[in-house]
Amino acid sequence: MLKLLNRVCQFFCFALLAVSAQAEYLPKAEQVADGVYAIVGPLGQRSPENDGLNANYGFIVTATGVILIDSGASKVGAEKLAKAIRAVTDQPVRWVINTGSQDHRWLGNDYFSGSGAEIISLQRTAATQARFAGQQLQGLERFLGKRLEGTRPLSSPKPLSGEGASIELGGETLTLIYTDAHYPGDALAHLPKRGIVFTGDLVYVDRILGVLPNSSVQKGQKAFKALAALKPVHIVPGHGRVCDLAKAQRDTGDYYDFLANTIGAAAKEMEPMDEVLKRHADLPAFRHLENYNDLHRVNMNRAFTEFEGQ
Repeated sequence: MLKLLNRVCQFFCFALLAVSAQAEYLPKAEQVADGVYAIVGPLGQRSPENDGLNANYGFIVTATGVILIDSGASKVGAEKLAKAIRAVTDQPVRWVINTGSQDHRWLGNDYFSGSGAEIISLQRTAATQARFAGQQLQGLERFLGKRLEGTRPLSSPKPLSGEGASIELGGETLTLIYTDAHYPGDALAHLPKRGIVFTGDLVYVDRILGVLPNSSVQKGQKAFKALAALKPVHIVPGHGRVCDLAKAQRDTGDYYDFLANTIGAAAKEMEPMDEVLKRHADLPAFRHLENYNDLHRVNMNRAFTEFEGQ
């Protein structure tokens, strides 16, 4: 009888864990500094439960309205972000800053624009969004299904020109600086008076960064060094917990250095790719990061290809 009861208890425990794993993700704001908040998304893949919000977002509450950093991957995801903001302030979202061109950075723009928000990005960011919009919507449909309905791509109608831009919104100064690392046109948003940087997809902590076919390890390494030169007090990474520069260096900066200085150097010396990837398959310094087993070899492969023949 006791064994039967134990089995029944185990069954219900596993059932509860399964239900919990599939529970709907509800974004929640955490304070970074006075008036500055981060919304830290899950580290896993896009799913109907998280509505594509598997990334980090943020917002600044000003006397004249809210500045939102990135808008989510869908209309439903944008609605979730809006609800998380309303839990903190009654101020309306007046500005949306896009740090990048990947789906979960900007496909919620249309929702916030419909509520009166101004969409702001750098010129190359908007151009890359327009280029990949159709492809991104098709890809998201696989993950979100009907929950993608009502999502319409909307880039900034008046993107900011130049290699970067400083803007004043609601009494806050924000500097947008191109990184061009994960996606062409990606940028970071620096609040110089606060010592805070929203890095977009330049920085990953707690999970290993992803090198996509159109990513650039060389630009990532250069952009991270530029980020470090800003000496931020708080970093809101593209993925993972809010951190300091030391944590960002360990999880991202050091990995960019490895990909460029070790894998890239081997590619330039025309070493056999298979031998190089095999030699560096196990890196204890990064093994603890989420998605290491799935992405590390792919990252090395793409880094090798980028540097090959240089």
